[in-house]
Amino acid sequence: MIATTGFFDGVHYGHRLVIERLVSEARRRGDESLVVTFWPHPRAVLQDGARELRLLTTLEEKKALLTALGVDRIEVLDFTRAFATLSAERYLREILQGRFGVTTLLMGYDNRLGSDHLTVGSLRPVAERIGLELLEAEPLDGAMGNPVSSTAIRKALAAGRVGDAAGMLGYPYALEGVVVAGNRLGRTIGFPTANMKLYEPLKLVPENGVYAVDVQVLGQTYRGMTNIGTRPTVGGTFTTIETHILDFDEDIYGLPLRITFLRRIRDEVHFPSLEVLKEQLERDREACRK
Repeated sequence: MIATTGFFDGVHYGHRLVIERLVSEARRRGDESLVVTFWPHPRAVLQDGARELRLLTTLEEKKALLTALGVDRIEVLDFTRAFATLSAERYLREILQGRFGVTTLLMGYDNRLGSDHLTVGSLRPVAERIGLELLEAEPLDGAMGNPVSSTAIRKALAAGRVGDAAGMLGYPYALEGVVVAGNRLGRTIGFPTANMKLYEPLKLVPENGVYAVDVQVLGQTYRGMTNIGTRPTVGGTFTTIETHILDFDEDIYGLPLRITFLRRIRDEVHFPSLEVLKEQLERDREACRK
């Protein structure tokens, strides 16, 4: 069994370099590939900046992305405070070797394991001592010469740069949730919207603004435009995620919805009247069609 381990939030290009090597190495050896990951996020459990923590992928999204890369087996460990006290050696012996029968471990260049935060270099003599082969994957540099990371992707999304985020992820960013009732104001000006409640409350929501999106609903994909924000023109006080689906007129309250971000159209703006807002929404809709 050849394995790699980590949280892999986003399963971005940097992660994919590790996963692809894992899969190819396992196939070359005629072995099984295993990804050992965790849930919930360690920062949420250890309260290390937990209030600011937002995730790029839900657990189900992460598992689907890993499976699509050809991983044979995925194991999800419950990350608890007790688990966090395990040293790197105990993690290797008791979890990877003892529980899963791992004989080879592939680590990313910047991985750290255990409560002692061992790097690849410091972990190598430990692995040799317990009879575990240790391999190291090389880093992947982004287009600007900076390493691709979950942190960099979160910063891009927090600034509304969904194109930059997609470039680092290797796929466009998406949100999933259920359609809930709103105030139906959009319908009165010719722009009915689906108001989304996220399945995962910790999922990162991009910066406020208007976005061109693809919308998956009722087994079909439509073009749409999504507004993220507080709706200042109508005196809103909390953030909503509302999507106008182009060329669509179905009752979808209570149904699942997925929006995939294609491009940021503009900032959220306070308009002097609903009529001015409507005129802008018409321009936004045409921008999304194009």
